Amino acid sequence: MKLTLMTGDITTLEVDAIVNAANTSLQHGGGVAGAISRAGGPVIQRESDAIGRVPTGSAEATSAGNLAAKWVIHAVGPVWGDGDEEAKLRSAVRSALDVAVRLGARTVAFPAISTGIYGYPKEKAAPVMLDEAKKVGERSGEIDEIIFCLFDRETLAIFEQAMKEHS
Repeated sequence: MKLTLMTGDITTLEVDAIVNAANTSLQHGGGVAGAISRAGGPVIQRESDAIGRVPTGSAEATSAGNLAAKWVIHAVGPVWGDGDEEAKLRSAVRSALDVAVRLGARTVAFPAISTGIYGYPKEKAAPVMLDEAKKVGERSGEIDEIIFCLFDRETLAIFEQAMKEHS
């Protein structure tokens, strides 16, 4: 299994599944969720509304509408300060990859879950996300590549440092 770090627009990636940094109500108004919903079209929000509530640390999938990906996996990460954040972030990554395997996705792209409006420090999130993705990806044996598609060079540098320190 290959682990790739890059900057870019996750909505343009030609992968089997992209992961959305979702909220528990799957309302995709801002941030990564808003960008995915706008690029993919209204079907993503309609399908999300049909799913309803998703607990923190869990994930569900919808189709990807107009995106190059086949599926959007909506993973709900923790809000920084709510307690037990690391376990919840690990669970969100694990749940997203479990959904990917269930769908038959071989390539999956993640944003930096919970590091935007949810306030999870990037320096703390990066090693947790990378470690959990590597563990789950290698354990499943069914995912060929996990890409961390990061918003900017600063976030990329943080993830690159975490990969060096924890590989």
